[in-house]
Amino acid sequence: MPALSDKRMVVVAQFAGSHGVHGAFKLRSFTDDPDAVFSYGTLTTPDGRGITPRRLREVKPSLFLVEADEVTSPEDCQVFKGALLSIPRSALPATDDDDFYVEDLIGLRAVSTKGDDVGVVKAVPNYGAGDLIELRTDEGPLLLPFTTASVPSIDLASGTVTVELLDDDDPAP
Repeated sequence: MPALSDKRMVVVAQFAGSHGVHGAFKLRSFTDDPDAVFSYGTLTTPDGRGITPRRLREVKPSLFLVEADEVTSPEDCQVFKGALLSIPRSALPATDDDDFYVEDLIGLRAVSTKGDDVGVVKAVPNYGAGDLIELRTDEGPLLLPFTTASVPSIDLASGTVTVELLDDDDPAP
């Protein structure tokens, strides 16, 4: 697997709004174990601001009421409103051979099941109907369902994902 860089950031939470007049705020956790978001220390906004949340209580699953030294008033909350909060990829626990973080796929080379270069993995979005894998190709962006039928193999060690492409004369499924 390619060396992990502290430059690769993984979104683990979102600043979900202010609460009260003393700077408390709501934080939405995106981690598998929602409480894990508090074990990473300082979380970073896309523009580089840091925030170190302390758990006060859980409001509902994956949504917490928190406080932080960086946020002491409702005005401070406005600065962070809606911000996605990230940590360096290297701060996440190691994965097993068959597991990976979506962030690990970004930048991998995509090859067809026939061995042809297709492009590079740009993103793994989910617009509500399931995960997709977005490839940057010479012809422009290409979206494929992120299923074992469309993405039969992922080889982090070689830096490739294998994708199944329909031929122009193949009928659509």
